[in-house]
Formats: sequence, C-alpha cells, structure tokens
Amino acid sequence: MLICPQCKFENPNSNKFCQSCGTSLTHKVCPECSTDDVPLNALSCHNCGTECGTVFWAIIAQETTAKALGVEEDAAEKGDEGDEGAISSSPPVSANSQIALGSYLDSQERYQLLDPLPAQTETATITDVGVRVLDCQPYQISPIEAILASQQSDLLTPSVEASGIPHLAKLYIALQCEGQPGIPPIHDAWQQGNMQVVIIEDRSHWQFLLDLWQEETTSSLKILHWCYEMTQLWALLEPVGCRQSLLDLSNLRLDEDQTLALQRLYVESSNSLPVTESPEDAEAQISAMPEQPLSIQALGRVWQALFRQSQRTQFGPVVQMLGDLEVGKIQTLTQVRSRLEEISIELEALGTETLPPIKEKNTAVPTIPQSDEPEDIISKSDDMPTVVLTMQLSSLEDAGRTDVGRQRHHNEDYFGIETKIQKLELPKSRVLQGHGLYILCDGMGGHAGGEIASELGVTTLRQYFQEYWITNQLPTEDSIREAVFLANEAIYKLNQEDARSGVGRMGTTLVMLLIQDTQAAVAHVGDSRLYRLTRKRGLEQVTVDHEVGQREIIRGVEASIAYARPDAYQLTQALGPRDEKSINPDVGFFEINEDTLLLLASDGLSDNDLIETHWQTHLEPLLSSGVNLERGVTDLIDLANQHNGHDNITGILIRAKVRPNLES
Repeated sequence: MLICPQCKFENPNSNKFCQSCGTSLTHKVCPECSTDDVPLNALSCHNCGTECGTVFWAIIAQETTAKALGVEEDAAEKGDEGDEGAISSSPPVSANSQIALGSYLDSQERYQLLDPLPAQTETATITDVGVRVLDCQPYQISPIEAILASQQSDLLTPSVEASGIPHLAKLYIALQCEGQPGIPPIHDAWQQGNMQVVIIEDRSHWQFLLDLWQEETTSSLKILHWCYEMTQLWALLEPVGCRQSLLDLSNLRLDEDQTLALQRLYVESSNSLPVTESPEDAEAQISAMPEQPLSIQALGRVWQALFRQSQRTQFGPVVQMLGDLEVGKIQTLTQVRSRLEEISIELEALGTETLPPIKEKNTAVPTIPQSDEPEDIISKSDDMPTVVLTMQLSSLEDAGRTDVGRQRHHNEDYFGIETKIQKLELPKSRVLQGHGLYILCDGMGGHAGGEIASELGVTTLRQYFQEYWITNQLPTEDSIREAVFLANEAIYKLNQEDARSGVGRMGTTLVMLLIQDTQAAVAHVGDSRLYRLTRKRGLEQVTVDHEVGQREIIRGVEASIAYARPDAYQLTQALGPRDEKSINPDVGFFEINEDTLLLLASDGLSDNDLIETHWQTHLEPLLSSGVNLERGVTDLIDLANQHNGHDNITGILIRAKVRPNLES
C-alpha cells in the first residue's frame, strides 16, 4: 500500500492521487524551488538540480557474514523456497558481483544503486559493503516499517521471527525499540539465498566525531561528554554483541546537535570486522583490535585513537584514566563514569571550564538481560544514567504568516514578531543570547472591528515590552499580566468611545510567547493556542482554550457532554469587550531544555484537530535545522485551507535549538 505523505491515508498501489486528500502519489514538491512535478524516483529536481530524492544506506552481506551473524543455513534455504515467513522475494545479490551503477538491488526495482560496489580483488573477498541507494518507491510501506508500526509494546512482536528477516535486521529492530537516537533507524531488509540486505538511514554525510574532536574551539568538557555518550552506547550494544560498532572511528558520527551517533552496526565477529574502504579510513581505524571477548579496555583504546588521530593533547587526568584502563585498574562502566565525573570536577576547580561538572542520575550500570535474541531486551534507555548539564541556546529562528482563508472577505488576524540575537564568539567559546517576543491576536467584531482590535492588541503589547523588558531576564508574571490588562483597556476604551454595544463590540483573542535564552513564558486569553513539539515528548498543547466547553470540563462535566452544548465553542474570555475585571489571562513559564519547535496558532489553523492529526508530517521535520521555517509555515497555511478554510488562518513558528553548556 501507498502511505500519503500529507495525511498518512493508506492507498492502493495503483493510486496516483491520495483518496483522502488528493496529494500526488507519483510526484513531489522540490523543497528548494517548489517545483511540484518532480518524479518520486528522481534523485534531483529537474528545475534547480537540488538533490531531493529519498536516499538510504544499504548494507549488503554475503553468506560468510550471515553465518557469523547467526543466520542458519536452513533459514536461508527457506527464503529461497518462498517461505510464508519471508518478507521479500528479491533475487540473491553478491557483494562481489559487478552490479552497474544505477542498477537495482531488488527485483521490485525499488532500491537503485547510487555508488558502485567495491570490486573483489585477488587477495581479498569483500563480504560486507555499504552503499547509498535511492528509494524509487518512497511512499510504499516496507514490511519492516509495518512491523514497527504495529508494535504494541517495547517487546518485539512474534512476526519478527519470520525467517526472511536477516539477523542483522533484527538487531536494528531491537535497538530501535530502545529509543536510542545514536542507532540508525531501519527502513527495510530481506534475505535470499546467501545474501542479506539491510536498508537503514543514510548517515554517510554526517560529521565525523574526529573532525570536531580536533577543533581548537571544542572544550575539554565537550570531549568528556562524548566519552560519556560512548559508555551509554557501549552498555546498549553489549547485550546484542555490537560493541564493535564503536571501534571504527569512521563509524562515529555527530548529528546536527553534536550528539554522538553511529553510521551503522558492526557485529562482534572475526568474520565481520569493520571494512575500511580508503587509506583515510584505514588511518582512522584503530590499529590493534582487542582480543575477544571485548572488554572495557577497547573503549579506552578508542579514546586514545581519537586523541592520536586528532593530534590533540591529552590533559593530565585523562592520561591517568586511559593508563588505568589499559592496565586493568578500571574494569567496569561504573568506574569509568565515576572517573569522568572526577575529571570534570577537577577541571572546574582549576578554572579550565567554569560550568557544572558531569553528574549522574544513577551510578549503577544498567542491567540488560543477556539472551541469544535481541528481541528479549526489555530494559529502558530512560533508565540509563545520563550526564546532567545545563543547556544553552545555540540558535533561535522564527517565521510567521497570516491568510484570509477560503470563505472570509477580510482578515481579522494580526501578529507581531520581535527577535533580538546577541552573539559573542571567541576562539574557545561561543555564547548566544536570544530575546524573542511573539504575539498572535484573532479579532472579532462587526464593521471591521476585528482587524482594529487585533492590531491594537499587538501594538500595545509590543510597546509595553519595548519599554519595560530591557534586561536579560524574562518579565515577571505580574508584569506580563499588566501588559495584557493594558491591551484590554486600549480596546475597551475604543469600544466606549465609539459607543459600541452587544455583538458590535470589538475584541480579540491573544496568545503571546516570550523567550529569553532557554527560558520561556506564555500568556493567553481566548482560543488561540500555543503548541510545543520536542523529539522526546512529541506534540503538546500548552494552552487551554477559554471557551464554554473547557469551562464545563474544569467543573467536572464529561467532555462528550460539555461539547454537546450548542454554545460549547463560545469564548469565555477575550480582550476588549469588557473591562479588565472580566478577564483573567493564563500565564505560565517553562524551560527549553531540548530542541523545541513552538507554534502559535489561531483557531483557523487549529480547528478540527488539524495540528494533532498532521504534526508528524508538517511539524516534526521542522525540528531539523536544514528545513526552512518560512516554507514550513506556508505549508501549514495551505493545509489549513485544504481541510478548514472557514476562518482566517495565522501561524507563528519558532525553532529553538539548545546544546550542553560546556564553554566558559
């Protein structure tokens, strides 16, 4: 079946357009030039040349590797015979065979080679290779994706036992269930004959850990933080026999937030050592692999190799730690983490780094059940000890747009954005201070009163904070409430002067966000909303609408009964129609301690659960720095016009990125 990229509706494979929303299932929109007729199977836009194809990383392993991974011969034979448990009928592909560039890995002609396969030499047989592939059918759900989507718990479903799933793929599935972003997500996999193919996220373009390790601006505490992240990955990989993944420097990557990640998994086997495909990789490879079984000493040798290859001088306490690791004085992850904490405390005492040291929520190494199959892993990654560090702002971006909608003749929404960024950058430190004010008002009232009220509300609030918010701290709750009361008074006075009455009295809703570095405050009156999205917590509605239905729910009435009332969506509060005694703005504060996307939305955008239904397709991608916010808010407006359109539509997007506060 084809999954619509917009509404996630399941369509038959023969459909050219989504049965639910009409989105094309054969072409896509170029993210750079907005050309809307780019074929799905094209790598680049035919108009501007931007690479916009869906690219994955394919791991192709021969039978020798499959055996080392624990794949039994009878399972492979069953795959050949078309066993019902198999998930693919692709023909066998030899890692050494000369498959031409542009050929397909599978008989369905879905995965097209973008890189040539390395050729077998007279002295070496390549049994495990990785190449980029283009997904020519990106809307087609794969069997692996179907399995992951149908999981109802942290344990794998019995369907994963199907003989057609390579053992290596099962490792990715099991680790993906742990929720560790350092492990690349799996997309597809199959086994046929003597071959197994696993399709995972392409991280070949991600930054090498080694590159940033050797930068002069990278602090010592940052390096200790990466060492700590490696201990977390080591504990996660040990039960499934994949610690080898940490022993190849070219496999250690950083995501856009400089968090440690792996490009792929390597299994601990003499027949499946990481392959180096260039002299540069060979140089970065740890020269002497530790004897089996692997011990914590191997992690110390990784750190030694990183210091050696980066030509970065080891500071005294680290030299001692690495020496103790090598001679066996340090033998457990608990001892390693304790030593890392001691080093950070020492750095702070010496004034080398003046920020909080590494702390642990829990000093015990997490116990992960040992078993033959990764499906038996039941420990939670959240239980693992973590480094508790204060966070600092690394970037603050925003975009806003308003639209009249498809049925209204004039726009009564109004918004204002004011952002100030102060950046101090020195050879060994970078400090970013962000100061943002975001206001959205949805006006109401006859004779163009709505436009007047919403604009007056935004203008009054902006003027107030320009005068009274001059420090690098958020205003107090009392100050924010005073600003809202002044906006209400300004609109109320205008109503009195014009002798407006009844429905003719103009008013407006309000939702306002204030950001100072990693601290935020929100105030609202009415049914305009603030949403917050993070990778860990997903989508959250921060504000609660001031309307009759919600009032009744607060009083204890069941939601179904509360919203069965004919006046359920009538506002209980608004700025302007009455004096300040009639309003009670909600004011709240929260901390931005992870990368966060914030959305201020008028009800024309949020009605009919539009945000709750489409956040995974229209908001979640915007957490990534490379995605354009202007385009994102435009897409939201278009989506609202498609599904709502009965009202004016306004949205403000704010993307706040943070990182550990490691510099002085």
